[in-house]
Amino acid sequence: MPRTADKPEMTSTTPFDPASATIAIVTYNRSGLLTRLLESITKMDPKPGHVVIIDNASVDDTTALVESYREKLGTELVYRRLETNTGGSGGFSEGMRTAYELGSTWIWLMDDDVEVLPDGLARMGAWAPRFKSIQGRRYDYDGSEFYWQYRVAEPLGIPIPFAPAGFDASGFKPMNSGCFEGMFIHRDIVEQIGLPDPRFFIYWDDQMYGWLASRKTTSVIVDEFVLRRTREIKQWDMGIRHMNASSNAYRYYIMRNRGHMKNYYRSLGVYNPVLFGIGTALTFGKELIRLVAVERTVRGTSNLFRGIRDGGKIARDASWQPMPPLVGAEG
Repeated sequence: MPRTADKPEMTSTTPFDPASATIAIVTYNRSGLLTRLLESITKMDPKPGHVVIIDNASVDDTTALVESYREKLGTELVYRRLETNTGGSGGFSEGMRTAYELGSTWIWLMDDDVEVLPDGLARMGAWAPRFKSIQGRRYDYDGSEFYWQYRVAEPLGIPIPFAPAGFDASGFKPMNSGCFEGMFIHRDIVEQIGLPDPRFFIYWDDQMYGWLASRKTTSVIVDEFVLRRTREIKQWDMGIRHMNASSNAYRYYIMRNRGHMKNYYRSLGVYNPVLFGIGTALTFGKELIRLVAVERTVRGTSNLFRGIRDGGKIARDASWQPMPPLVGAEG
């Protein structure tokens, strides 16, 4: 499939209806953080038509907490507790499915470690008549402006860490990536590219989904602060950018999931083995730097090598298929 070229801006004369939007949240054993998010939703004006909470088999008091907000949330609450922990990837896939089946026109994805600013939905909705894949901005836990890498070097399959942070008078910038911490996407695009791929478990899933969306429509990041992060993460401050701490699980999936990415690239006819291999090598190098500079250790490299091994198995799987489109599915 050739790359979509010269995609026009998506302009609609239909005004945005907040009731047509669903907030889809994925949570796992973080009821304290989820409390802050749900409390922020009670203060929203306007509110979405639905709030969907996908619980990745939490063993804390998440279920009781969610039920305590059912009457005071101010909108319809849909709670689904999964039998097993499917990771963020599986949770967002199920959250997208649930919101789609509810008939939502707009689906706003978010983790449990953010809170919504009171006018967040109105700010996102102001752009809805114009675009169909939109990312708002976030404040970090300390109130600073959080920088998100909104551009991907497509042949390498990695984010561009120094894409310009500033906005011009238009108030938006084209993006070819995505982040499930705030992705705001129209059901028309979901129908075309299908659900997020649960096979990733964690990492690269939102970048891949945003990249797939950008091939169907003009995707943008807008100069609107709509979320605030509520969890402090250990960081290495590099001045104009930060590098966050990671975990052994993340290190494994960062490398393993390059196999899924390679297969997506192949399926769309954009795979260049040399350039993609360079992207994989740069990813490996970045994780080594993260270990040394942020976590002050060299332990954990075995997880990177295990990920490379298992990613190779995925890339060689002749039965692998991309997530199917939802066109024709009942919504």
